[in-house]
Amino acid sequence: MANYLIIGASSGIGKTLSNQLAEAGHLVFGTFNQNKMTPDHPNIKYFNYNALEEDLSLESLPDALTGIIYCPGSINLRPFERIKPADFINDFNLQVVGAIKTIQAVIPKLKNSANAAIILFSTVAVQTGLPFHSQVSASKGAIEGLTKALAAEYAPKIRVNCIAPSLTDTPLAASLLNSDQKREANALRHPLKRIGTTQDIANMAEFLLSNKASWITGQIMHVDGGISSLK
Repeated sequence: MANYLIIGASSGIGKTLSNQLAEAGHLVFGTFNQNKMTPDHPNIKYFNYNALEEDLSLESLPDALTGIIYCPGSINLRPFERIKPADFINDFNLQVVGAIKTIQAVIPKLKNSANAAIILFSTVAVQTGLPFHSQVSASKGAIEGLTKALAAEYAPKIRVNCIAPSLTDTPLAASLLNSDQKREANALRHPLKRIGTTQDIANMAEFLLSNKASWITGQIMHVDGGISSLK
């Protein structure tokens, strides 16, 4: 049994991954921010944590963590000229600074594990320039740089990888998928002609956390229906 900490485990990819890891027999410590969660599985333990406003309490965590997965993010798509500098800062604080302070808090616990891993999340828009994505791309581009830097610094003890999805059917993306027309149009943009699911992304995260990925670190894994590399 491994011990995993999932920041942002109350919905979307984080919730799906929590359930998958718990079903596989692992112990999951998941955080929620606003809505108190009732575990779907006896191997999941939830606690409240706001990465922007508080330090992570280590009291409820075991001495050794096998992995940490940082899921919080935002999707704010607007013309560049309409985005205020404060909006960029808010995104950066949530997606980058929040990840940094959380990882720093649990590094000692990761070092106590024989096969520790860190999973971060980017977006297809970092590699593939997309209009109206400057706000999210700026923060997620920093996440990709952080991934490689941490992978280099903590090898071989801790593996660090990043998943860069395309549009995925999550509550965060609800406004982009709230009609049949939007869903069809977005599906057709992808070579595989469908929208990503939370399970698609959780499957990659579960693999990267496992011993099957023991020779993989410092990588940006594109789980995006082919849109980043195919025309």
